[in-house]
Amino acid sequence: MDDIRRSLRALEETARAASRASTSRASTTRAAAAGGAVAAATGAAAAREASGDDLFGKDYLLTWDKRRESLELIIRAAAVLKALREAGVATRLFDSGLAVSQFRDNSTRTRFSFASAANLLGLAVQDLDEGSSQVAHGETVRETATMISFMAEAIGIRDDLYIGKGHAYMLEVAEAVEQAHRDGVLARRPALVNLQCDIDHPTQTMADLAHLVERFGGFDALRGKRVAMTWAYSPSYGKPLSVPQGVIGLFTRFGMDVRLAYPEGYSLMDDVVAKAGAFAKESGGAFSVCGSMEEAFEGADMVYPKSWAPYAVMEERTRIVGTGDRAALAELEKRCLATNARFRSWECTDALMARTHEALYLHCLPADITGVSCTQGEVAAGVFDRFRVPLYKQAGWKPYVIAAMILAAKFPDPAARLARLASDRRPRV
Repeated sequence: MDDIRRSLRALEETARAASRASTSRASTTRAAAAGGAVAAATGAAAAREASGDDLFGKDYLLTWDKRRESLELIIRAAAVLKALREAGVATRLFDSGLAVSQFRDNSTRTRFSFASAANLLGLAVQDLDEGSSQVAHGETVRETATMISFMAEAIGIRDDLYIGKGHAYMLEVAEAVEQAHRDGVLARRPALVNLQCDIDHPTQTMADLAHLVERFGGFDALRGKRVAMTWAYSPSYGKPLSVPQGVIGLFTRFGMDVRLAYPEGYSLMDDVVAKAGAFAKESGGAFSVCGSMEEAFEGADMVYPKSWAPYAVMEERTRIVGTGDRAALAELEKRCLATNARFRSWECTDALMARTHEALYLHCLPADITGVSCTQGEVAAGVFDRFRVPLYKQAGWKPYVIAAMILAAKFPDPAARLARLASDRRPRV
């Protein structure tokens, strides 16, 4: 039970810090709203938002919409959930209710992680298959969102294929359930969790961060650690931007030295890159962009070589799909694969790893492994195999992170809820 006690202490300290930060922000907002009736009304609304935390009753769509203290709280809560389950302690907080999943793209890890997270908390999982539902007959987003939510506590959505579509769709679903709740149609409003969109992949990058916190011994130990977030060659095209964008948008919040590297033409969204730079300044970390894996890997403490499609290509693909021009889409794929092939040398090899500071290899999985899953890919087989166990442990954090996101959205004091579970010590089996 020592792991449970240590995890709970860390969570309770983080919860107190988050509460102090929220109170401080609320006081600042109220003071700023002191002049004039209109200003006071506007300030009061902002104060209500600032005084409540940004987790309870809220959706989890983008990490940069959450305060750093709230991100820490999610990681700490995930650690407690993990410790409880590994000790055989039951963590059911719901006696009934649904967690609805909607996957508009293929998934293995995230699909099973969402189902595992729901089960961990006592929720049943129901997958929304658009092809076999009334969505296929033209049912509106508002109606579908409401109909699936009568007993839902959480909705998890993956919609990452098309630029400008995925995040917008999640916002539309969120507005629909919010309106249904305001209208009295839904007794409880389900919380939305972004299981990957066109902009961010918060459940993945938060799992990555939880892995690093455990591996290096805490948040403070991550300060100054050098991270190489680099493009890597893949024999496929059209991989989303959300993982590299999520990494640079999250790791820079915690004082890390993040180096983003990609070949010419493979840039990310400008606003996300700008956010990463601003976060690095706020946290005392660093953020830079370079044009080679060698430069990024030099002296790195962790490396994250991952293929993605150029932002411009993803925009073009979205436009072509909208027209239904299959010939144009096939031509785009052919052109992009030829461009990718120019950068086959962008592979994580033993020679590159030798340039690092005994770096930890990270990947969201599945990786394109040279000689295993493809002829040539993102990572050499020897490198991948050497880090296979820590990679699987990295992936193993995702169910707990998702469960922590749902927990914090549905209960105002997650630390107290988890402390009660630990005190009750009800056996899981």
